[in-house]
Amino acid sequence: MRMMKLFIAGHNGMVGAALVRRFQGLEGVEIITRSRRELDLTDQRAVSAFYAEQKPDAAIIAAGKVGGIHANNTYPAEFLHQNLAIAMNCIDGAYRAGVKRLLYLGSSCIYPKHAPQPMPESCLLTSELEPTNEGYAIAKITGIKLAQYYRRQYGTLFYSAMPTNLYGPGDQYHPENSHVLPALIRRFHLAKLTNDPTVIAWGSGTPRREFMHVDDLADACELLMQQDVPPDWINVGSGSEVTIKELVELVAATVGYSGQIVWDASKPDGAPRKLMDSAKLAALGWRPRYDLKAGVRHAYECFLAEMDAHTLREGHSV
Repeated sequence: MRMMKLFIAGHNGMVGAALVRRFQGLEGVEIITRSRRELDLTDQRAVSAFYAEQKPDAAIIAAGKVGGIHANNTYPAEFLHQNLAIAMNCIDGAYRAGVKRLLYLGSSCIYPKHAPQPMPESCLLTSELEPTNEGYAIAKITGIKLAQYYRRQYGTLFYSAMPTNLYGPGDQYHPENSHVLPALIRRFHLAKLTNDPTVIAWGSGTPRREFMHVDDLADACELLMQQDVPPDWINVGSGSEVTIKELVELVAATVGYSGQIVWDASKPDGAPRKLMDSAKLAALGWRPRYDLKAGVRHAYECFLAEMDAHTLREGHSV
């Protein structure tokens, strides 16, 4: 890793914290962070002033408003507006401040609802999006394209990474608006504590999903920050998938819940399948360290530790 002054946007979130853990031990890397109170990334003037003052060499944009199906479907305007503002301010501000390298983090939801499986990078914008998270996806697609166009037009080394569904230490455990895996950990843990005889699971259980530990993403980002000629965007996935039913049963077993699981088919399933084609990343030599069973066990241990330390994140967004 060359000597660099690295701005990590969103360092208090799950992904940003994992990036800080990964890069802080590297020789020659000075990490710059700002909390939301210190720097509102939706404020263009504030972001421009920050870049002008700090003059980072590189940036990883891991900040954003995130949530599960319920949150995305209920608050589409906020998901579109806030994530769009963050992308525009962070990418344009970096260019104007002379930042040499920028890695923007997108999401697997950018790809069409009925994309070919596994989903290659080339399927972006080939058909309609999943309606339940369209607002978030449009914002992320705009960020990806903005980085691509600044690179094409101005010669900046701006590019993007598309992580699959993430989980791990520092996850978001809001009772209604969190992603599926942390939502399940919380639900089964509380059911175990209260001896609840049943737990309600959303949907049919048939959709297939890919999950990756957040520390594996941080490893991939370090590798991508070392590439001389990275692609405009690249998938970052574990390469394995499970049905939601299998995931629910795995979380229940990990937590130690022995009651009955009842499926509420009136709730939305989302996309039928979402598996990333991560062949380009694998060709660079990257492999995940965690399989799902070990990763979920580690996530539950972190959940318990965060509860004990009163640091469990239960707010609205990252």
